[in-house]
Amino acid sequence: MAAVDEVLGLFLELARIPSPPGDERAVVDRCAAYLSGLGLEPVEDDAAGPLGGSAGNLYCRIPATEGERGTAIFLCAHTDTVTPAGEIRPIVQDGVVTNAEDGILGADNKATVAAMLDAVRQIVRAGTPHAGIELVLTAQEEVGLRGAKAFDVERLHARIGYVFDHASAIGGMVLEAPSQYSIDARFLGREAHSGIAPEEGRSAIAAAARAIAEMRLGRIDDETTANIGTLHGGSARNIVAGLCTMQAETRSLDPAKALRQCQAMIDSITHAADAEGCEVETATTHEYEAYRLRRSDPVVALAERALVDCGYVPEVLRTGGGADSHVFNARGRPCLNLPNGMRAIHTSSEEIAVADVEGIVRIVLALVEAARER
Repeated sequence: MAAVDEVLGLFLELARIPSPPGDERAVVDRCAAYLSGLGLEPVEDDAAGPLGGSAGNLYCRIPATEGERGTAIFLCAHTDTVTPAGEIRPIVQDGVVTNAEDGILGADNKATVAAMLDAVRQIVRAGTPHAGIELVLTAQEEVGLRGAKAFDVERLHARIGYVFDHASAIGGMVLEAPSQYSIDARFLGREAHSGIAPEEGRSAIAAAARAIAEMRLGRIDDETTANIGTLHGGSARNIVAGLCTMQAETRSLDPAKALRQCQAMIDSITHAADAEGCEVETATTHEYEAYRLRRSDPVVALAERALVDCGYVPEVLRTGGGADSHVFNARGRPCLNLPNGMRAIHTSSEEIAVADVEGIVRIVLALVEAARER
């Protein structure tokens, strides 16, 4: 129980510390102190300034044991959570960690942070031979993978890596993940009194509504989705709305489909604005590019071996979500996203089993051992 108690205690401690995107300072300081206490030399990069946050990315390299010639690996987790709605007071009931208050727990991704730190502790304290380990704890993942995008991947000695940031049962391996485009639209109409001179107005809300009506949304096909996330406009019920803003997105496992769907949505926005006599301003952001890994790829084969060694049955997964693995794959560092067992993330029902927190530790240790033998 000692090892379980150690990682569980660290997770509960980290979970209690609020760390919304851009305000990770206290968590980063705790992680840096933990690593320093092991005799390691964590380094924080200078991403905080450009990202407008309180902390950057924390990096720590543990050079290979002398004589080892296996495969160095990097391990990545993010220190931020979605913005808490209130206090985070983690409790353990029947082997499951939840928030006693009405809000998120932060297992996404602090359960992984704690597990990676504890695995490193065990390796360092036991003097376990290894082929090289690097930790990358990123900031502002929840708002567009911003920390990972700001991280200098060239400082990594390892060529392959692992992120544990998928909300499903441990044992899965995410081999396919999507491209995402974000669309921001600003419809500009003309205000008028809706009861006296509505014909003099140009409704920005009507333009936005027409655009939405023209779009294909939801599940487009088995690889592609599209969504309108927010719509805000108008100033009073008796005034024709002069302004309406829209936030939309599309994702697809096929990059070409994602691009086509994005263009179709922009075309609908432009056409609708013209039809309603409004102007429109649009901005499109390519958040990340789709990637596909093969089961035969070294980064996947090594993980599959580690999972089997830990008693799990490997399962191939595809996801519609984004993770820091997108950034590393795009920059030539094959990176596999593995589930960590968390459930109902970003909600007040978020939870994770203690056994899964400890399971992540065991998988990290198994990955290190498997990489040593490659």
